[in-house]
Amino acid sequence: MRSKKSQAVLARLKQITGTKTDASLSTALQISPQTLSSWKGRDSTPYSLCVEIAQTRGISLDWLLLGEGPILRQTVTNSSQADPQSTRENTILTLWRLLGEDDRCAIQNALEEKHRLRDMELRLCEMAAILATLKAAKET
Repeated sequence: MRSKKSQAVLARLKQITGTKTDASLSTALQISPQTLSSWKGRDSTPYSLCVEIAQTRGISLDWLLLGEGPILRQTVTNSSQADPQSTRENTILTLWRLLGEDDRCAIQNALEEKHRLRDMELRLCEMAAILATLKAAKET
């Protein structure tokens, strides 16, 4: 890919890999820092790399290469066969992969806390039912 917009493509690659520096981007892309530096010097980013990343992460090539449209790739499916649950899960997984490790940990902690609170609510309801039964038995 040869374009004056290569720097913008590299910035978007940093965004989707959750990296901030060239060194961390080169690690995320599994290339050497020298290779990344060479791309910047030539003002080019390999098209094949962009296609591969877009496919594996569900990213729109229009967004990655041009900065246009939504980040996530729109999937074309037969509406009668589309599984809304599967579509939702795929969207969540794609968005999850865009997050940095700190954000992933925060979300995981919030989900675990939500699960713990639900368990406590269920136990409280069970205890309230037992208490109501005991109270009714005592009154008779």
